[in-house]
Amino acid sequence: MSRARLVAAVLTVLAATGCTSTVAGSPVALGSAGADRDLLTGYFAELNEAGREGPTTQRDFLRRTQHPDFTDRLCELGELTLRIEPAMSTVRTDFEWTPEDSTKRPRGLVYVMGVSVSIRRDGAPVAEQIGSQRVVILDGKAYGFTPCPTR
Repeated sequence: MSRARLVAAVLTVLAATGCTSTVAGSPVALGSAGADRDLLTGYFAELNEAGREGPTTQRDFLRRTQHPDFTDRLCELGELTLRIEPAMSTVRTDFEWTPEDSTKRPRGLVYVMGVSVSIRRDGAPVAEQIGSQRVVILDGKAYGFTPCPTR
């Protein structure tokens, strides 16, 4: 029996036994950013725009977008501003991650990606780093975790 005939036969049997259903929407592979890609890229675009406007504006953005389960974990960046460029080809879900010094996972879908971070003071470069950053999608909104200077 050819592959096409076998597939047709299986589909016929499933249809006859009532094992079919229609699901609205488009399939998204588990572990891919899929529909959340725009929220993720928008988060970094807004973060960088706030940084261009200055430390106060970026601080307000970071406070506003801090994950609601961890609003007590804001770090003070002083007069520093950040420019964070995500490598969107590295985005994946992270089902195991918990923030440092925490035993609870944040609500929502946690994504992790490689990022390039440019740290500036008064517009002058202070440091460059490459690392990972997590962004959580919760109720259709992107939330982050204010980066803290290395202790």
